[in-house]
Amino acid sequence: MSERVSELVLHPLRMRIIMAIAGRQMTTQQLAAVLGDVPQATLYRHVNRLSEGGVLSVVAQRRVRGAVEKVYVLGPSGGNVPPDEMVDLDKEQHMRYFTTFVATLLEDFASYLERTPEVDPIADGVGYRKVPLELSDQELVEMAQAVNQALVPFRDNKPNSLRHRRLFATVLVPAD
Repeated sequence: MSERVSELVLHPLRMRIIMAIAGRQMTTQQLAAVLGDVPQATLYRHVNRLSEGGVLSVVAQRRVRGAVEKVYVLGPSGGNVPPDEMVDLDKEQHMRYFTTFVATLLEDFASYLERTPEVDPIADGVGYRKVPLELSDQELVEMAQAVNQALVPFRDNKPNSLRHRRLFATVLVPAD
């Protein structure tokens, strides 16, 4: 894998692809249906880059009208940037990647507002807030582990008629 995972993952469209496929098995045609505003050629190009970079894995292939249709899942990294790559980034790269991350959150929220005739954040489970925490370095590690552990039972839920896809995003930064 010659391209860094961070360069692959922290791109607006590729981040959307990763979020769309997370927890699912999808073909590029299925991704195209979910990401309807993305031209098909562009989508195929970005899916190929993610696959070649190991971010997506092929779990099945089938012949469809003479072509090979691939079924993708997230690769072993789960679409996460490895810590050793995060450490190596300079300030400008961190800012660029964080801006991409925040821009995709803004896009997700705007999409929610556009597709929902009556916005009801309580019924829809929508929430956002900042919570200042006083934590030692050890407490920070313990809190992060506890949050990650709390998500484990829900992370691999399969879609069904009672479940609605929801995004859970976290940002943790030192405060002044």
